[in-house]
Amino acid sequence: MADRAAIDTIKGYFYQFDQSISQLLTLTNDTDTITVEGIEDIDISTATDETAIQCKYYSKTEYNHSVIAEPIRLMLNHFAEYKNGNARRIVYHLKGHYKSGHHKLITPIDLAFLKTHFLTYTRTVKKVKTTFEHHTELGLNDTILKEFLTVLVIDINADDFESQFKNLISNIKTQYSCSDFTAEHFYYNNALRVIKELSIKKHAKSRTIRKVDFLNLIDTSQLLFNEWFIERKGKKTHFSNLRKEYFTSLNVSPFNRLFVFEVTPSIYSRSDLKELLFIISKKWSKLTKREPRPFCPYVYIHNIDNKELIELKKELASEEFICIDGYDFNGADFNPLSITKKADHTNQIKLKFINELGFIDDILKVAKGTKYVYQFYLQKPFYENNEPSIKHIKIQIGNMENIKNII
Repeated sequence: MADRAAIDTIKGYFYQFDQSISQLLTLTNDTDTITVEGIEDIDISTATDETAIQCKYYSKTEYNHSVIAEPIRLMLNHFAEYKNGNARRIVYHLKGHYKSGHHKLITPIDLAFLKTHFLTYTRTVKKVKTTFEHHTELGLNDTILKEFLTVLVIDINADDFESQFKNLISNIKTQYSCSDFTAEHFYYNNALRVIKELSIKKHAKSRTIRKVDFLNLIDTSQLLFNEWFIERKGKKTHFSNLRKEYFTSLNVSPFNRLFVFEVTPSIYSRSDLKELLFIISKKWSKLTKREPRPFCPYVYIHNIDNKELIELKKELASEEFICIDGYDFNGADFNPLSITKKADHTNQIKLKFINELGFIDDILKVAKGTKYVYQFYLQKPFYENNEPSIKHIKIQIGNMENIKNII
């Protein structure tokens, strides 16, 4: 029961975050803003209007007036402040999704309905059940309540969780003219991160963002390891989608593939690293006699100690796992032409080690044919290459183990 309740709570957060992203994408002007967790869940400010939206997701709950009564009373509190000259005028939206009970509310509601079902409530005071009229406590007459109704919009037929998400991805695809995968794994992933970071900032001003700034922040070529995105997708599904998009092919082409990743020295394991290297070599090499264009991949390991790299190579050599690194003899300088020599059935070169980060560009300059760089990073990318002819894929990972699950 507790687990289901936690899942429902997390779903509610996602529902609100997705609504925030949707509202930003549909703003008319680049300078229009939203505030996350402002007066309500989402406050929208344009040149002409101020709107406060509260959105709730109750997919397993029947609608009853009492569910939305308190939020409406809180909205009336703000409206009373506006009438007293202490707050700006805004339009209040209450959006909710419910399992059933929609027939109980017929909109637009009138004054009598507002008073009876939303503003009048009972509470036990000193063991005595007492009836309160919220509008009376605020000193608001019928004229003011009628005015409040003109700025109150109630929608209990909001999209369900999946429909809202599907529409959001469709909007992102339209905004950026991109595929489903790119819309979800790049733009939505980044958008979710931006909204989540805004939501935890202390001051309302810091939780406010313009549409143009939001669009710039989410327009990045990096695939983030966003814990909230992973929570939504599930690790298994997330890794499967990445593998399907970038690392699955019935016929592996003879391209120059550079696998660039980093290790964390404090938790480094040579056996784990070797396992990853064997997987990369096995999946991205073709060295048979019948292969007309044999090939093998390059690897660069960021943050590995130089002495450990030497010991790793020695161990691989002792296991007759043949690698080259661009050094032709003891004392020689690095030679990019040497490391780009063709691997084939005769020499059985299974991996090409790139010893230093600066060598990557040298190799890419002399390598012939199609070039792919797959960069797996922990916190931020450590290698950049903007050459349009090179496919550079940047994927953030939680740890090195994730690479095996992705490729």
